[in-house]
Amino acid sequence: MTRYLITGAAGMLGRDLQDALAGRDVTALGRADLDVTDAAAVVAAVAGHDVVINSAAYTKVDDAESHEDDAYAVNARGPAVLATATSAAGAKLVHVSTDYVFDGTGTAPYAEDAPLAPLGAYGRTKAAGEEAIRATAPDSSWIVRAAWLYGAHGPNFAKTMVRLAGSHETVSVVTDQVGQPTWTGDLASQIVAMLDAEVPAGTYHGTNGGQGSWFDFTKAIFAEVGLDPERVLPTDSAAFVRPAPRPAYSVLGHDAWSRAGLAPMRDWREALHAAVEAGVLDA
Repeated sequence: MTRYLITGAAGMLGRDLQDALAGRDVTALGRADLDVTDAAAVVAAVAGHDVVINSAAYTKVDDAESHEDDAYAVNARGPAVLATATSAAGAKLVHVSTDYVFDGTGTAPYAEDAPLAPLGAYGRTKAAGEEAIRATAPDSSWIVRAAWLYGAHGPNFAKTMVRLAGSHETVSVVTDQVGQPTWTGDLASQIVAMLDAEVPAGTYHGTNGGQGSWFDFTKAIFAEVGLDPERVLPTDSAAFVRPAPRPAYSVLGHDAWSRAGLAPMRDWREALHAAVEAGVLDA
């Protein structure tokens, strides 16, 4: 029987990974249980497991600009430690990365092998984590890039918009950042399907299909939960200056799934409908 280890298991994706692996032999370790930068602790945790899914990450994008060392420890050194430990143990490593490894200046979906060009500290540390894994465990690792995640467990953009609707007559949302809203429930299921199908090691893009702006996403959220979408007003990024730059275009291509014989994830609007039906955005 395959034994799975989930790191970062207390997070939004980690919780959905546990649900997707329900009924299997799973060890779920959150940040309080395992420091992924502690080599000895990681070796001990990996022992006896066949598959390690790393969803541990420093995800505070703005804070990373002034705390890059902290972000680097979790996002780069942690994956390097995990790659070394899983390689030595003969285990598979699935690592969750991000669209922020690209600069967002593209006009067509980014291919899985597109050159990395992160804009800020968060993206730099995640790119370094990818590079460490490829250097250490190229034949036994799967890098899955995610983007614009929302889910039932933990704070996220979709929940924030529903909450703001309760206290604001209108909400202003940017139209000049385009990406792929992605339900963590779908991503978790895709990772499990990937492992079950034994697809080739490499890089895959774990995002729902289609594309839309944050404005489009918010209008769709309002419509799905029974709010008036006309309460969502368009604006641009100049109205929301933040410490970290955001990629303007975060649409990821999905050709690697097809090459591996596995269907890409469904369109983001279909996923949002299913997520709302499942109670993901309930208070």
